[in-house]
Amino acid sequence: MSIKNYIATELLKIEAIKLRPNDPFTWSSGWNSPIYCDNRMTLSYPELRAAIKNAFKEEIEKRYPDVEAIAGVATAGIPQGALIADAMGLPFIYVRSKAKGHGMTNMIEGEVRKGQKVVVIEDLISTGGSSIKAALALREAGIEVLGLGAIFTYGFPHAAANFKAENLDFFTLSDYTAMLKPAVEMGYISDADLKSLGEWRENPEGWRK
Repeated sequence: MSIKNYIATELLKIEAIKLRPNDPFTWSSGWNSPIYCDNRMTLSYPELRAAIKNAFKEEIEKRYPDVEAIAGVATAGIPQGALIADAMGLPFIYVRSKAKGHGMTNMIEGEVRKGQKVVVIEDLISTGGSSIKAALALREAGIEVLGLGAIFTYGFPHAAANFKAENLDFFTLSDYTAMLKPAVEMGYISDADLKSLGEWRENPEGWRK
């Protein structure tokens, strides 16, 4: 089994991914969604946690051999990024969603060196907004962002377009498409649900309004 399929299957098993095509979730954006993904759950499962860490390490070493530090996106990317940095023997920093309102008012926490080559770690990519915001904050601080990695993506076309617009390379360990087959095989959804799930991925904003 590929790492992509393994992670998708395990996310379903531990219910980090929940599927409710007939009783949709409502996201903070107001979108209706047949899926909810909480990759923080993986931290409670040592075998899966290690597999994710090692897969990130392997992919980063292959894609970005010049990496000098790992940056996590607050909050869910922080523990994942710290695990990866430790496995790779690299410095770790993290990026807040906004500057701290007291003390040093930092948006980036940890030692930052101009010109440092960094890979950003996120847990999940939906529209890509939070990931791109973190990468841009690092660039503004003089850091060279080599790319961004995430555990899972919904695979929205406009998310890929958003990354391309910022000239930001990214990869994910698993994705929505890889999740669909095991979801049917494990009885989480039926074959009949696949059409609706495909429609949501193509038009999440307008799905079941």
